[in-house]
Order: sequence, then structure tokens, then C-alpha cells
Amino acid sequence: MRIERALPGIQPLEMSDWLRVDDAYAAQMRMRSKLMTGKGHAVRAAVQGSEAAIQETLDLTIKQIQTLEGFHFDGGQMRCPDGRLVDLTGDPLYVMGHLIQEDICILEKPRGSDEHILSAAILCFPSHWTLSEKIGKPMGRIHEPVADYDENIRRRVQRLFDGVKVDRPLWRFNRAYAGASLFQPRLEKDYEPTDLEASRDFLRSERQCLIRLPKSQAVVFSIHTYVIDLRSA
Repeated sequence: MRIERALPGIQPLEMSDWLRVDDAYAAQMRMRSKLMTGKGHAVRAAVQGSEAAIQETLDLTIKQIQTLEGFHFDGGQMRCPDGRLVDLTGDPLYVMGHLIQEDICILEKPRGSDEHILSAAILCFPSHWTLSEKIGKPMGRIHEPVADYDENIRRRVQRLFDGVKVDRPLWRFNRAYAGASLFQPRLEKDYEPTDLEASRDFLRSERQCLIRLPKSQAVVFSIHTYVIDLRSA
């Protein structure tokens, strides 16, 4: 969830363009399924009390994907563009993880707090951060290892999260040279900013969207990850 510089590139988002299916869908979903099966403790987390926001996010996800080519209901399950059938009655975070390429982070602002906290996430493709270290933490604490995430940036990010309106979502891109692997967790004690520039053979870009949920008032932070092999580009 690394934000580069002073919140560059924030743009309005058409809700119809929130979730995307691209030509990496099948391969990314195979990897997501493998991670959720073998490393569920590393890619799924939630704090107590986040259940309503999680369910609301799943309901919105299911509503949205029905507008995308390749998704349709099949006997109470969802048929996906790669032919898989996904049971919609399981753990909501895992269900989302099996349906869409996007990682989903849910942020809520506890009563009396001046910052949103990361209350739940399905995060299969982390870029140099570890979910277990961030879950339940406020935004400023989450970004503590990032040197340029100073108090000014913290305040601006919080104003952005406070200002996201229902039916007026936002999006931005970031990018880094971070190697070919999609699953790149990193503990805070091992964080080195220079690692993000370690390999210039692969360009990693994240399409990040912010959506306000009308009932829980949580903010959904979705991340669609692209990795481009510059050697063949």
C-alpha cells in the first residue's frame, strides 16, 4: 500500500470500470488459489467487528462482476471467465480472492480515531509489505517504514480517505521496478527502499481504487497488479 510522493495522479473513477479482467486473469487466479490454499494465514486477515464491511464489499463485488464478460451465475455458484465455479457461500474474503484479480483492503475509521485502520484484507500480491504486520493498524503506522511518508503526507492521505464519497470513487496508478514475482511480502525490519529498484527487467504497476461503502462507511482499497517483462516489451 505504498503511496509515492504527494498523492500523485488521483482521478475520478467510473464505477463500471472498478474491476477489470485482463489477459493475465487465468494465470493470476491460479496463483491466487494456490496462495489462499497454502498460505492463507499470510494473505487473509480481519479484525473483530469488520464482518459487516467485509460482507458489504463482497455483495458489491458480486454485483459488479455480473456486468463483466465471462461471469455468470451457475446453480448458485459463480462461473468465472477461466471456467472455474466459485462457491459464494464461503468466507467472504476468500470468495473475493477466488473471483477477482484485485487484492482488497478494507479500511474503517473507529469512533474517536483520527485515522482509518486496516480492518480486513485479502492480499495475495503484496509489494514489499506483510499483512500480519499491518492489520488493525492506522494508516500512519502502516506506512512508518516509508521514509517520504511524513506527517504532511499522512494528513493528506487521511483527508483523501475522509473525502471519498459514496458513488464517487477514485483511482490512481503507481509503479516500481520490483522483480517478476507477484507475491512479494517483506517484513518491516527487512524493508529497504532500494529493493524497489533492484531489477529493471520487470515493471510492476498497481491500479489502486478507493470506494466508499454506503452502509458501513468503510473505504475499499483495491489493487490490480500488472507485471510487465521489459525484456520482451
